Amino acid sequence: MSIVSTFSIDQKDEKPEQNCAAHDLSGSRRQDLAIQVIGRSESVSSLSRQHRVSRKFLYAQAEKSQEALTDAFAPSAKDDEVLFYLPVTKAWLRQLVVALVLICHASYRGVVELFGDILDTPISAGGVHNILRQAVAQARTIQAQEDLSAIRVGAHDEIFQNGKPVLAGCDLSSSYCYLLAEEESRDATSWGVHLLDLQESGLNLEYTVSDFGKGLRAGQAEAWPSIPCRGDIFHLLQDLTAMTTYLENRALSAMAATEKLEKQMRKAKKKGKDTNCPKTGTGPTL
Repeated sequence: MSIVSTFSIDQKDEKPEQNCAAHDLSGSRRQDLAIQVIGRSESVSSLSRQHRVSRKFLYAQAEKSQEALTDAFAPSAKDDEVLFYLPVTKAWLRQLVVALVLICHASYRGVVELFGDILDTPISAGGVHNILRQAVAQARTIQAQEDLSAIRVGAHDEIFQNGKPVLAGCDLSSSYCYLLAEEESRDATSWGVHLLDLQESGLNLEYTVSDFGKGLRAGQAEAWPSIPCRGDIFHLLQDLTAMTTYLENRALSAMAATEKLEKQMRKAKKKGKDTNCPKTGTGPTL
């Protein structure tokens, strides 16, 4: 309910002149006056006389404050209100499956559960697997058409999926993955074949970065003999971290042993003093 309907406005009040005191009131002072009008702590006439402003001006400030309060406490949209509609198609569902696995890192069982509980649409774990296999085939087709000539430095490594090695390569500048191939072996031949294929796709690196896997380095030496392969710092930091942790633990153990011995020495020294004669200060007579 607007404050205007609560108080009667004197229609005869004229707009304040430019030299009226209302023009000199700050924003915080206008808020204070509006609160006093709304709270009815004083009559509007009294406030008008005290601050040399018209009653119409006071009612206007109170109305602004009332509108602000109404907006602040207005109920929000209902949770069950429809915000938008989605045209759900089979293609959209396949896209959702891929997004759940790749973006949300959902398991096959998680996808099956979400489809049943949220979408009320049955899907099997085998169906999820087939959709992902189709997406892999489409991705390989698209990736085969990519121009790799802009990549300058590549990082190579081996990851494992279900116990099988996956040969991986990515651009260090953009993290673009230009190689992701599941193989039976991670020997030099497997690496060499894929590196030669990448070279035919325009990949011409200045150098590569990798660990010291024998098959990986041997494959690059055979396929790209003129491209240097630099060692990564991850394994170096891993070894240094393990050594640092070992030395810190040894140091803490040594400090604890030293503190224990010093405590025993202080205790023994104190015990020796207590055995001295209190009068002569000499030890017991043998």
